[in-house]
Amino acid sequence: MTMSRIRTRLVAGLTALALTGAGLASAPAAQAAGGGVTLAAPSQQGNGPGHGSGPHEEPTGGKSVVGETSPIHDPALVIDDDGTWYVYSTGRVNRENGGTIQIWSSHDEGTTWEYAGTVWDRIPAWIDEHFSDGALPDNLWAPEIYENDGTYYLYYSASRFGTSDSLTALATNTTLDPADPDYEWVDQGLVVESPAVGLDPANPAKTFNAIDAGIVEDEAGNPFMAIGSFWYGIFLVPLEWPSGKPVEGWQARTVQLADRYVPGNPIEAPYITKHDGYYYLFVSFDSCCRGADSTYKVAVGRSQSVTGPYLDQEGRDMLGHVEPDGTVVQGGGTVVLDAHGAITGPGGQSVFGDYLAFHYYDASNEEIPYFPTLGLQKIDWVDGWPTFDQTVALPEVTRDPRDDTAREGKRTSFSARATGTPRPVAVWQTSADGGATWQDVADQPETVQRNRTAKSTLTLRPTADQDGLLVRAVFSNAHGRTASAPATLTVRGR
Repeated sequence: MTMSRIRTRLVAGLTALALTGAGLASAPAAQAAGGGVTLAAPSQQGNGPGHGSGPHEEPTGGKSVVGETSPIHDPALVIDDDGTWYVYSTGRVNRENGGTIQIWSSHDEGTTWEYAGTVWDRIPAWIDEHFSDGALPDNLWAPEIYENDGTYYLYYSASRFGTSDSLTALATNTTLDPADPDYEWVDQGLVVESPAVGLDPANPAKTFNAIDAGIVEDEAGNPFMAIGSFWYGIFLVPLEWPSGKPVEGWQARTVQLADRYVPGNPIEAPYITKHDGYYYLFVSFDSCCRGADSTYKVAVGRSQSVTGPYLDQEGRDMLGHVEPDGTVVQGGGTVVLDAHGAITGPGGQSVFGDYLAFHYYDASNEEIPYFPTLGLQKIDWVDGWPTFDQTVALPEVTRDPRDDTAREGKRTSFSARATGTPRPVAVWQTSADGGATWQDVADQPETVQRNRTAKSTLTLRPTADQDGLLVRAVFSNAHGRTASAPATLTVRGR
């Protein structure tokens, strides 16, 4: 097998937000106009398979997700050969669950997600030895996955928050499937550390912060690692296969790609992807990890060469500089995704195929406001540039399920429809106590997206004890959720 690529990337800036428990209780319900029940925040309860776009091509724009979608920071998206979607993300702080890289999976084309554990039970001992002269890292950050010749390369970072005392390390595996008997992430040790030296003989102080690795190959199959956060910005380090580590003398061959030349130089999370003859460098501008005060946003430039220069839509080089007369020319970068609606501080992005994965701080979450949450958008390529739909429209039920009478053991169905942007996804619930409590149906049907409408149909084979059961659909997107009016199931004997 030649240099096949199932790749992804997860990059994110310095993560200090308290990434605590993944399961959240449903927010309290409030009566909505038109007979529906408006719920303030998306449910964090797991749901069975079944959501998806069906046989139709999924439209561009935001993709609504349900299930266990937080706490996710720095999501690295990869879609396996068997159709399973995986997201690898930054570990939880204070070494909760070991503090190592987290794994999330979806079996319905990226709509319903569940927590799938961690890469290891604990942070490798050699990392603690590396930082033994002071504070130890709370967790591992910003994973990236790249497949080459049957081996999956997992890059990840460890750092002291707010400093350039950082490293990027590597683990390898032959499969992403935890059920495979050969599944094991093998520690391959250090890749690079910072402060890096020897990058520019004319400026010995020039360095990068060794976090946020992203892997790309050029047209000849040569691998490179984009890396960097603040300091002197984004750099490109040449690697080699099969080690996945830097070539000999890499410092002299490393190229600087982006530097904003603004105070603090808030740029990080580089991810390079190829599309129609161009390399696109995605980065995150400004500040992450501040909850409601996060100012993260995604910017991009493109180049016909992996080593740059990367220009934005206005032709500005992302690598700023100082003119001979002392004039500062700031680096460019077209902002393509910014805060909108309940999405605060989107960034820490990766790209797989035409999908952008990112985290954001969820303003609609009433249980834990601004909890870091998974976001997905299908890229719309317009005139050679990636664009993202940032329209905001809360879910609105346009058709409630209707009361139905069915014989015991015979099929019956309930349908509901809703609009919203991003297009909402339905989670069906039932209540056996007159609506006092609701439970998610174990096997969720798909939500079919047509035009601007989401439609879902739940099919049941009722038993006698389900007479009087209430049924409703809860539609959610990134900005909120709403429930249909409940329908009543009447069950007759055989």
